[in-house]
Formats: sequence, structure tokens, C-alpha cells
Amino acid sequence: MYSPNSGSASIKEEYTITVYTENHIGLLTRISIIFSRRKINIESLNTSPSEIPGIHRFNIVIHETEEVVKKLVRQIEKQVEVLKAYYNTNDEIIWQEMALYKVPTSEIAAKAKVERLLRQYGARAVVIRNDYTVFETTGHREETDQLIEVLAPFGLIEFVRSARVAIIKASAGFHEKLREFEQAEPGEEVIENEYLDKQQEVFSM
Repeated sequence: MYSPNSGSASIKEEYTITVYTENHIGLLTRISIIFSRRKINIESLNTSPSEIPGIHRFNIVIHETEEVVKKLVRQIEKQVEVLKAYYNTNDEIIWQEMALYKVPTSEIAAKAKVERLLRQYGARAVVIRNDYTVFETTGHREETDQLIEVLAPFGLIEFVRSARVAIIKASAGFHEKLREFEQAEPGEEVIENEYLDKQQEVFSM
């Protein structure tokens, strides 16, 4: 049901919780309350459509012990709209974050060193104006943090970073698991919440 390769249950580390849900109003608030009641800080939270039409996917990043994460995942799965939740360490996922940097255009134009540094970090210009230029780059948090330090001496005006997006490495995917179950027990149409009482039977990772 959960990540088989996670580390010691007593050591705090970074985990990404992946949640497949129906897209209902109020679900995000109820999931957030599960963390706030336990005084657990959410480092990053992203919601987006998934590979399955009508099903959304949450990526939630926290720094906790595996024992605590297991309890959180079980609690999240008790929500009616939640189809399945998984947790993984950083080694078990492929993940990225996007960052935007606003710097004075005069600095970019006058100092070739800045342009070389931006190329080195894979940054590309998305907006160029007389007063400022906005660059975008994608990578791990350590990489986007390094570029902040690099650009600070050149008058970094503004910085923002997106939430994490992540894909589980060792997985056939939620969609594939659902298809396998539909082939074993075919139905005429998809029924809302049809699999909620069969989660252990349908999904395991």
C-alpha cells in the first residue's frame, strides 16, 4: 500500500505524498487541516489534473518521520473523495520545481558575465523590458537557490518558486492499475466513488 523502500521510521526526512482525488470543492481545506492539527508544516503543495480525465493529483512535500507520514496517508485516504494516496522519499521520485527571477535589464546588457551564468544554470528569458528582464529555470530546490545567490550581486529585484511536481519512479501508474481492475471486473459505465470501498484490492505499490 505504501512506499516499500522508505528509510527508518524514526528519522525525519523529506517525503512527497501523492494523492489522487475527485475534484470537489473543500477537499484541499480538509486535507490541509489534517496537517495543521498535527502541527506539521507543508513545505510544498501542488494540485493539477492527472493522467485520468476528471481525477486530480496532489503533490504534498513534508519533512517528517516515516511513521508519522504513514498515519497521515491513512487519514487522507479516509476522505470520501480520495481514491488513493502514496508516499515516497526523494530517491523514489522524479521531481522538479520552476523558478522566476527578475533582474535589471541594464545589468544583463552591460555585463556579459551575468548572461554566461544564466546559461550555465539553464535559465531562459521569458520577458524582456527596458527596466527589467524575467528569467525562468527548472530544477531541484538546491539549484534554484544557488541561482538566487548568483544573481543577488547584480540587483535581483524579485524571485518566486513554484510548488513541486513529482512522478513516482517504480510504478505502472494509477491509470494502469485502474485499467487492470476494470478488465477484471468490467462495468458499463464509471460510477462515482465506485472503488472507494475496494482500495486495498485495487491499488498496491
